[in-house]
Amino acid sequence: MDFHNLKYLFLDRDGVLNRRIPDDYVRSFAQWEWLPKAKEALSILAVHFEVIVITSNQQGVGKGLFTTEDLLLLTDFFLLEIHEYGGRIDKVYYCTHLKKEECACRKPRTGMAFMAVRDFPQLDFSSSIMVGDTISDMEFGKKCGMKTAYIATEKTLCLEEKEKWADACFDSLYAFALLFQTNSL
Repeated sequence: MDFHNLKYLFLDRDGVLNRRIPDDYVRSFAQWEWLPKAKEALSILAVHFEVIVITSNQQGVGKGLFTTEDLLLLTDFFLLEIHEYGGRIDKVYYCTHLKKEECACRKPRTGMAFMAVRDFPQLDFSSSIMVGDTISDMEFGKKCGMKTAYIATEKTLCLEEKEKWADACFDSLYAFALLFQTNSL
């Protein structure tokens, strides 16, 4: 995969930055668990990307399991930790709608990508990459014309899914970031 022209980074949250809770939602600080070396990865990526945004489906709010205020407090918490570690996230976009509502902002639909373009008019999808851990993330990136990187902790899944959905596959965000740190571009 050619990484030379990439200037804009789209990240999913759960399963990329923090441990995903199977069949549940990260609702509070107590449930937040950074994935290994995710903060280090973000400090590396901050040097190489002009804009870094998170796009995350959070239908737990729509289900009434936690509030938008809870979500924003959790966001403030992890953004502060990222900043303290030398990384940055320029903006976070959430879709809190239920999947059955079929809103335009829920991935794999592209609404959050176009919210980012409104906030960062220089964004060019052809110079962007979506890094996520679900097929929905990969579809979102492809629909926008971005490169895609699939984060899979199980190599077998990675091998099966890479060919169908992703331009590249990594076992962690840190492994993705190392490509930029080692100047192997």
